[in-house]
Amino acid sequence: MPTAIVVGSGPNGLAAALTLAAGGVDVTVLEASSSVGGGTRSGEVTLPGVVHDVCSGFHPLAVDTAFSRTFDLGSHGLHWARPPVQYAHPLTGGAGAAVWSSVDQTAGDLGRDGPSYRRLFGALDERFDRIAEEFLQPMLHVPRHPLALARFGAYAALPATTLARRWRTEEARALFAGVAAHAFRPLGSVMSSAIGLALGTAAHTYGWPVAVGGSEQISAAMVSALVDHGGRIETDVQVSSYDELDGSDIVMLDTAPAAAVEIMGSRLPGRVTRAYRHFRHGPGAFQVAFAVDEGIPWAYEPARRAGTVHVGGDLEQIAAAERQIWRGRMPRRPFVLVGQQSVADPQRAADGVHPVDVYAHVPAGWSGDATQTIIDGIEHFAPGFTARIRAVESRSPREITAHNENYVGGDIITGANTPRQLVFRPRVALDPYATGVPGVFLCSAATPPGAGAHGMAGWNAARSALAYVNT
Repeated sequence: MPTAIVVGSGPNGLAAALTLAAGGVDVTVLEASSSVGGGTRSGEVTLPGVVHDVCSGFHPLAVDTAFSRTFDLGSHGLHWARPPVQYAHPLTGGAGAAVWSSVDQTAGDLGRDGPSYRRLFGALDERFDRIAEEFLQPMLHVPRHPLALARFGAYAALPATTLARRWRTEEARALFAGVAAHAFRPLGSVMSSAIGLALGTAAHTYGWPVAVGGSEQISAAMVSALVDHGGRIETDVQVSSYDELDGSDIVMLDTAPAAAVEIMGSRLPGRVTRAYRHFRHGPGAFQVAFAVDEGIPWAYEPARRAGTVHVGGDLEQIAAAERQIWRGRMPRRPFVLVGQQSVADPQRAADGVHPVDVYAHVPAGWSGDATQTIIDGIEHFAPGFTARIRAVESRSPREITAHNENYVGGDIITGANTPRQLVFRPRVALDPYATGVPGVFLCSAATPPGAGAHGMAGWNAARSALAYVNT
């Protein structure tokens, strides 16, 4: 039986391990931390009984993929819950806009911009299962659904500021700016619409679900399935050199590219080493976990029923903030993403106190404290929020990196979404998972299709490894 070692137990490392084990490989996962999960960890961060997600909270691209269809993680305890409103965007004076599961309901709330919204997202929603199949794999492939991909690509190539101006109202433009800002990219740059279109359409096709009980249930289900397939996991094992792994037929690295260089050393071909060292990381995140009495009192009422709320003002304000953090400057009013997971999963709250998981976009490696800035930003759109706060725990970009080395400089998406890296990540190659060392593969979110707890980078990398070991 062939053997494999997987370095790292994030969702992609676990997905790779499970895929290999199901393919007849003897798998051992090595995790440096005392617990598994990477970005899919949860815990009582603020108060007893109040369950927070440490990083990844909502998973619109995890519910229907090649990986999720292959492994019945529901039988291992993973269940999804969806909020009534998928995401919302409050504006000053109680105004705002919201995305519901239904395209028609969303369009109906957008007034004169409704028909334009329906034409764009309705057409993409009808084809999104085929579109997602295409972009959840390396871009260098022969597409099975070229027309659907071409339609998506025509819009995805546009700057988000350009696409947003197809709408005339401040509400509709801000709604798209908020979801496009998930890319951590200047909204005026080429292809900055891609992430917003993908996540925005996914909200209609799949919703923005949470894992019932916390995101840790995603990794727990994969661990359970892996053990059923004979796999093993060892925690508190720090791998610093390939010499520690020699002897396995397959090595999977769920690491950032620079960490792969450190582990592999001179074994990597020079061209791969150069590519990995030039891999670009994006801006950072500043995270805050709040325990809030009765939840956040948003002035825009649909935001109270939303799983995710985007706080950043109008299109121009969000575009300016994203441009500043890309240039290494901290904006006075950064873009803030607010996660209200207990709206979909009430068991995460305790005695009327709700977990609220928030992060602000900040420059990479920023060492300041954005806690009060975040509180003030939310308070502006939810008067009375500050008085409801029972407990607060914050983490700077540097602390995020210390907690998870893949998040270099606080880059929680493991790689900048530049046009080049959206198409070719972590390097230009027919097999982007191969490291150039026989049997060694990179399987982190630095590889296609990028960030998200969908496990598809691990699945794709493991299939490449299985093809190698079976030749």
